[in-house]
Amino acid sequence: TIENKRVMLWKPQTYMNLSGEAIVQISKFYKIPLDRIIVIYDDIDIETGLIKIRKKGSSGTHNGMKSVIHCMNSEEFPRVRIGTGFCEDKSNLIDYVIKKVSNEEYAKLIKGIDTAEKAISEILKNGIDEAMNKFN
Repeated sequence: TIENKRVMLWKPQTYMNLSGEAIVQISKFYKIPLDRIIVIYDDIDIETGLIKIRKKGSSGTHNGMKSVIHCMNSEEFPRVRIGTGFCEDKSNLIDYVIKKVSNEEYAKLIKGIDTAEKAISEILKNGIDEAMNKFN
């Protein structure tokens, strides 16, 4: 329960690039409409530790979000993106994503996760517009 609302936290056990398949199955099983699903994910297009909240939109460079949008057949769902830092060399993206992070970067990531947690509470309490105004 968050902000007196019953919530479920899902972590797909699929490969990241197939996240949409898991989300669709769960949303169908529990009969949850798209606008009641908040997708939280890492984003290499945002500075480490910062978050961005969006009501809807494209996948950007994130293959997991491409899967979610494709499987849900919609971009009309809220999302909270947690920045993991910019990757200058997109051709070397896999190495960037799986590399060990420094203690300084790790601290920033933890701060981003804490901020995302507060943002989720704000979305549930006061709506996504208020959360966007407060956290973006």
